[in-house]
Amino acid sequence: MPASPFLANLLLFGRTLRAVGLPVTHSQSLDFARALELVDVGNRDQVFHAARSFLVNRKEELELFELLFDRFWRFRGEGSDAGKGRKAPAAPRFDPAGPPRFRNLSYLGAGSGRANVEIDEIEIRDRSQTFSSEEVFQRKDFSEMSAEELDELRRLILGMRWRASLRRTRRWRADSRGTRLHLRRVLRDAVRYGGTPLDLARRRRKSKRRPIILLADISGSMEKYSRIILQFFYGALHGLGAGNVECFVFGTRLTRITSSLRIRNVDRALRDASAEILDWSGGTRIGESLGDFNRHWARRVLRRGAVVLIVSDGWERGDVTVLRREMRYLHHRCHRLIWLNPHVGRPGYEPLVEGVRAALPFVDDFLPIHNLDSLRTLVEVLAEVPERKQGLRRRLPALAG
Repeated sequence: MPASPFLANLLLFGRTLRAVGLPVTHSQSLDFARALELVDVGNRDQVFHAARSFLVNRKEELELFELLFDRFWRFRGEGSDAGKGRKAPAAPRFDPAGPPRFRNLSYLGAGSGRANVEIDEIEIRDRSQTFSSEEVFQRKDFSEMSAEELDELRRLILGMRWRASLRRTRRWRADSRGTRLHLRRVLRDAVRYGGTPLDLARRRRKSKRRPIILLADISGSMEKYSRIILQFFYGALHGLGAGNVECFVFGTRLTRITSSLRIRNVDRALRDASAEILDWSGGTRIGESLGDFNRHWARRVLRRGAVVLIVSDGWERGDVTVLRREMRYLHHRCHRLIWLNPHVGRPGYEPLVEGVRAALPFVDDFLPIHNLDSLRTLVEVLAEVPERKQGLRRRLPALAG
């Protein structure tokens, strides 16, 4: 274990990192000190990587950490020799031809229990509020974001990692860990050995991704969220596979925009999709739009255990009886029906709108979609859709019962 002056410098290094805004805790500094018992403290590379492993929490902190590590450890500590007027040993020079090594540990702090290191003034960005700012951004409502924040949100949405839930098909595939015997292969192999089955081959059912059907309300009451929802649709389609996702929007009529969103160029895809929509920011006829979907598209896209997502605030200007009937039909035809409402995430929300009250009895998951956290929660929900259709319904506590 390094000597106590060296340990003092290690703790001082942790304080230096905290001073510039890197969230390094005391326990991290102590863990780093314990880790030095397992590495060669004379090898600068090993010490650097040990420090980076224990003291860096996020990728964005790497550049600043490396700069401070180089600036901090190239200086010697103020030792007893310096206090007596003697010339203290200079910082070692590292051989560029070989691995850098600490040839002399005195510059890390010798003779004194307290290291006194001065660091050159360097230009760094204040990161002391980074964590809290990012936390606010994660929970900030889409409707309250500035143009710069919406650009950042778009980048994050397109960078999401999607995982669709799997369904078991009726087809089988050979698998040594399967639960059933592959009788055809067993009999075929037994012919080679005079009819004696020496190898019991097994099989299991194949698994495929569940189809995802997205339907979004682009009426006037959803105007603040519609553009972001289209970006979310684009990310879902390209993240889960273009052949596995269907996208529709509705206001007073139903419009399929899947073909436009399949274009690889995101700007062109969103522009073409917007051009196809003729009823932006108009009225809302959810029941009639769902009826159009059920009559003309359900047989084609609600196949093999599809999951349906409806994004709407529930403001229905048509007959809610029609909405109730179409929701009942849709719930019967799909594997899972999820309703996403941007107002659900607001404190004190209650489902008082007639459209929401008519739809809720046929909804499996009633979730918010108003900030980045809600989008990430939705991605997790899609990855964990139960195998059986009659799974537990996911409701907010205020809506339970």
